[in-house]
Formats: sequence, C-alpha cells, structure tokens
Amino acid sequence: MIELEQAGVTAYAPAQPEERGSGGHEQVVTLLHPTTCTLAERRIAVIGANGSGKSTLARLINGLALPSSGRVLVDGADTATDGAAVRRRVGFVFTDPDAQLVMPTPVEDVALSLRRLGLDRAARTARARQVLARFGLAERAELPVSALSGGQKQLLALAGVLATEPAVLVCDEPTTLLDLRWRRVVDDLLDGLPQQVLLVTHDLEAAARADRVLVVDQAQVVHDGDPEQAVALYRDLMASGATTG
Repeated sequence: MIELEQAGVTAYAPAQPEERGSGGHEQVVTLLHPTTCTLAERRIAVIGANGSGKSTLARLINGLALPSSGRVLVDGADTATDGAAVRRRVGFVFTDPDAQLVMPTPVEDVALSLRRLGLDRAARTARARQVLARFGLAERAELPVSALSGGQKQLLALAGVLATEPAVLVCDEPTTLLDLRWRRVVDDLLDGLPQQVLLVTHDLEAAARADRVLVVDQAQVVHDGDPEQAVALYRDLMASGATTG
C-alpha cells in the first residue's frame, strides 16, 4: 500500500537575470503541492499535461524524489529513512529505456538486476535467460542492446525491473516513445501483471482501464477517483488551455 501524507516537493530556481544585479534571491518552485492519499488499488493511472507534476508524484513512490514536506510510505517503509526497503518493493520504469539499460547485452542487463538477490553468477545468468524467455526476448539474449528496436528495449527494461519481483511497479510514460503495435504489447503486459501498477501516461485509453485515476494540474491533484470522470476532466482542462505546459 502506498501512502502520501501531506507529501510536497519544492525546488530552488536561480534568480532571473534582471534580478541578479539588484540582489535577487533564489526562487522556491513548487513541483507538487502537499498531497494526501492512500493508494491500494491494483491499477492506478496518473494523467496530466507536461510539466504538471505527475512525474514528480510518481518519483516520490520509490524515492527517486524525496518529499520536501510530509512523508511517503510504501507498506509502512518511509522513502526518506528506509530507502533500501522501498527500492526492494518498488520497481521503476522510465519513458526512455536507454536511461536504464546499462549492460552490453540483454542477458547481462537482466543478470545485473538480479545481483540484489544474492545469487552467484551462473545462477544469475540462468535466471536472466528464463526472464528473457518470459518476455519473448530469448533469441536476443546475446545481441547488443543497441541492436534492439525501441519496443524490444522497453520490454527489456521491464524484464530487468520485474526480474526481482517487486510488489509495486511505477511506470513513467512507458509507451510514449513506442509505435502503436509496441504500445499495445506493453499495455497488455502491464494489464496482466500481478503487481500493483502505478502508470503515468498520456494514453487516455490506458488510463480509462485503471481502477483509479489521479489528474495532476499545476502541481496539485485536482481529481482522484473514477477513471471516466478523470478522463473527462482532463479533456476539459486541455480544451480550455488551463493546464500547465
């Protein structure tokens, strides 16, 4: 279970050029206003315009971003004080798989993820091959990662994260860079996972299939609940030009 208790995020921005000569100070920018909610549903979607704060909210869940105020708990573990426990429970998938694929070949990349399980090298390699087979990548285990298509890279990124069997999977726009065919492959995979999935997305069809949808606008959650109502509100916001970015 994910709990946000008045969790907010701020950052400092340098003074504007015209202010520097007159002793201008750094500005405090709010990336996410204090937010309180308990997320227990199996499928949760987060939608909002670019720059609205939805990715900041997602990054709070596994400690990639820490709250400036309040706290975030995952199954009782505080992201600020027990980050290791949180990272064992929460997997994170980025928009661009190249941001998380670091090894030369798929089998090496998945095996690297498995190091945290304490397996020896041979056991990690064998387990990595099993994981790749599960994701339809067995025949590409020894290929250079650079030779994979964008969709195959995203599958590999998912395979590496899911290999350690996290309880929660946070996906930050995992299909944004994919064509329609690969988008469907990834969507179907996410829909079939046993894990709790929090999906940040611009795909309103995917959002509508969630059990619960959060709409983020101007660094705050403006809707939390029914997917149909959430999508309708987001469409209205986009049509009115009221959203940020």
